[in-house]
Amino acid sequence: MASRLEINFIRLLSRCESIASEKRGETEWRLEKYVGALEEMLVALRKSPSKPTPEVLTEYTRKVDFLKGLLEAEKLSSPTEKALANQFLAPGRTPTIANERMPATKTVHMQTKARCTGEMRDELLGTGLSGKGTSETDLRNRRGLPLDERQSAAELEAVMQHHHNLQEKLAEDMLNLARNLKNNTLAAQNIIKQDNQTLSQSMRQADLNFEKLKTESERLEQHTKKSVNWLLWLMLILVSFTFISMILFIRIFPRLR
Repeated sequence: MASRLEINFIRLLSRCESIASEKRGETEWRLEKYVGALEEMLVALRKSPSKPTPEVLTEYTRKVDFLKGLLEAEKLSSPTEKALANQFLAPGRTPTIANERMPATKTVHMQTKARCTGEMRDELLGTGLSGKGTSETDLRNRRGLPLDERQSAAELEAVMQHHHNLQEKLAEDMLNLARNLKNNTLAAQNIIKQDNQTLSQSMRQADLNFEKLKTESERLEQHTKKSVNWLLWLMLILVSFTFISMILFIRIFPRLR
């Protein structure tokens, strides 16, 4: 069961995630103060005798670090820097409260990415101040950009494309790794299955050979007994014949005086 400190920490974390998902003004100070209080409560949780499991503590730390990184990214002046800083933020993996379908930090991350993308688009098109304008005005503004800004836009696009390619390559590598792992697992299962079948056949053959050997041993034992019996009777007959012959010989040829 969660301790009182952990319950308060979860409530404050949920409140921070709710504030982060809303559009805040420059004078909004609550989120930064709340995140500072979260850090202090997290330190106290680690030292508490009834602290949660290491996995839960890791998830709490991940969410607090995400909120800290979000605040630091919002303090940057350039939308490009905000977008790059937002790329390195790692939202939580599990919902904070039970009624969340998706982790709130992941939703905040997606909203922040969309907002940074919009700010970069407005900056590149020159609509950051007005926020309005037709497509012709955007086109004229784009054509009227100075050379340095166009180069910065091209560099930013190249960086974003590079990160996108890296993410696609990483996803493809992970997919190939998972596919290879699955194939290796299936191959190992087939090999183990074949080995089990071979072992079962060998055991059945060994049992069959043992039964045959037992039968042959019994037959050999019976045959040996029969041979011994015949030899015994033959020796008895020979000894009896020799004894009778000696008696007859003595009777027929008496001893000379």
